[in-house]
Amino acid sequence: MTPVGQLSRFVFAVGLAVLLPPVVASVASQAEPDIAVVVHPEVSVDNLTRADLRGILLGGQSSWPSGVRVALLLRAPINRERDAAVRDVCGMSEAQFRQHWIGLVFRSATATGPKIVYSHEWALDLVSLTPGAITLLEMPITTKSVKVLKIDGKAPGQPGYSLK
Repeated sequence: MTPVGQLSRFVFAVGLAVLLPPVVASVASQAEPDIAVVVHPEVSVDNLTRADLRGILLGGQSSWPSGVRVALLLRAPINRERDAAVRDVCGMSEAQFRQHWIGLVFRSATATGPKIVYSHEWALDLVSLTPGAITLLEMPITTKSVKVLKIDGKAPGQPGYSLK
């Protein structure tokens, strides 16, 4: 390689090294916030395992330990919170999730599927007003009229929290 070629490679490498840290830092600062599991404040649970959460999302757990019926509220399809619930927790596509719930209703295993909420604020309002309600919402949660649950012992924002 010619000295000019070596010099141009060196200048390129130095330029890349100078520019890369700010780019990496800006990408890291734009990380998406955690997804919180939010319940009515009188729900008697403070922590769920991922398996418990999956059971609730799939209709396998229809009441809380206190006996209050679970009221599942989910954001409309194509929301990040719904994707976290359906894809990440349940391991299903949106079509599989819908088909699962249609099957439950058809077999009379449940009266209705999850209720659809169309905004973060609407979901917070309904959870705060509906005994037994549960939903998944992007952090931050700015009201004290609901309770944020831990998942596998970790709260949103803590290292190792699993809902992103």
